[in-house]
Amino acid sequence: MDHKLQAAGTKSQLQMGSLIESGAVHEFREDRLCSPRRTAQKIQANHIAEYGTASAGLHPIGSNTWRSIACKSIKIVVFSSKLNWLMLFGPLAILVHLLTHHNGWVFFLSLLGIIPLAERLGYATEQLAFFTGPTVGGLLNATFGNATELIIAIHAMKGGMIRIVQLSLLGSILSNMLLVLGCAFFCGGLAFYGKEQVFNKASAVVDSGLLLMAVMGLLFPAVLHYTHTEVHYGKSEMALSRFSSCVMLLVYAAYLFYQLKSQKDTYLPLNEEASGNGQSLDDDNEDESPEISQVQSLVWLAVLTAWISVLSDYLVDAIDGASHALSIPIAFIGVILLPIVGNAAEHASAIMFAMKDKLDISLGVAIGSSTQISMFGIPFCVVIGWMMGQPMDLNFQLFETATLFITVLVVAFFLQEGTSNYFKGLMLILCYVIVAASFFVHEDSTSRGFNKRPHIKHLKYWDATNVANQSSPLFFSFFV
Repeated sequence: MDHKLQAAGTKSQLQMGSLIESGAVHEFREDRLCSPRRTAQKIQANHIAEYGTASAGLHPIGSNTWRSIACKSIKIVVFSSKLNWLMLFGPLAILVHLLTHHNGWVFFLSLLGIIPLAERLGYATEQLAFFTGPTVGGLLNATFGNATELIIAIHAMKGGMIRIVQLSLLGSILSNMLLVLGCAFFCGGLAFYGKEQVFNKASAVVDSGLLLMAVMGLLFPAVLHYTHTEVHYGKSEMALSRFSSCVMLLVYAAYLFYQLKSQKDTYLPLNEEASGNGQSLDDDNEDESPEISQVQSLVWLAVLTAWISVLSDYLVDAIDGASHALSIPIAFIGVILLPIVGNAAEHASAIMFAMKDKLDISLGVAIGSSTQISMFGIPFCVVIGWMMGQPMDLNFQLFETATLFITVLVVAFFLQEGTSNYFKGLMLILCYVIVAASFFVHEDSTSRGFNKRPHIKHLKYWDATNVANQSSPLFFSFFV
């Protein structure tokens, strides 16, 4: 019996020796090191090293840790871009306003100060998009990319500058569709010289349809006004504008539902499987990771929006004085200068994605922003003006409406093939140059006192119509 036990012990020792020689014990030790308890201990140790607490967030973080996180976040957001030195012009504009009241300099300095803020707003939105997914991220990018225009529009509306609101929103659409999209096509075409980039044609067709619907909403009030066929002069135009705005907001809500529920991959590139080296989109994005946390992104969005709001107040107050001081038409300021500042984030993002051959995202930024301004921004301002008692309507005047209509047709024609190259981008940029030159020599009719009283030859018709329509229908009375 003892001999058997001794033989068994010898056998087990030989087996153990063979296991050691084969590395099994080493693997066993690695498994032990990677056990759940060991993993939890390592995570806790890392948490202690990073946050200064061993309770995984149960106790408040130390002040030194908060300070280091804040300093790191400021370094990334404020000091990581060379463009951010323009932020100094914001406080300088306020200082010039308090000391000299020179509207030309206040306008110019405020304009320069808002440019980096708009770009950083787009950056914070892109960081937040890492935590929300591509579709929601694309919509957030378009939304906060237009935040500057909407803030300027609301400040102008509070001051009764309805015409500035109309011109700035119209200019934002024109700038996104011609300048931003044109630069994206041009830079992407040069980066991939010799081949045509492709994008999702179906998504472009849907956006083009929404833009044409927006043109319809702006066209009918203008035609109604200039043909003098209103039942109630001035009031019918306002009622139609408010009713059309409510319909456009309803359509935009349905569009958001369609994007988020039915078209979840709208902002993913069309050729995501592929490229010449066989890499997928996921492989290309492996190195892309957020530089700031989700909470930090939200905090920066709030801070940047508040600072843009402050500078926009000074900017709007100085527009009229700057127009006289610099001898620049107000129409040119509203349609060209203000949108270029507000679209700084879209401009940078669209070019960056196009040069990475992610043209669908560039298209979503440029055309998506135009769609959002036309189907949400303009109707939203009409409704807000309705609530504030301001006569904001959809009659953008004949010249401006015709410019928008032709622009939408040109862009829809370029998007129908689903491909782009540098020549298409160059044509769109030069189209924008023509539009800018047209508004530089365009005199706004409202500055001469038009549209404030009925035309003289229609006074008799105006009086007869008022007498014949003493009792207004419920629809008319509600929207007026």
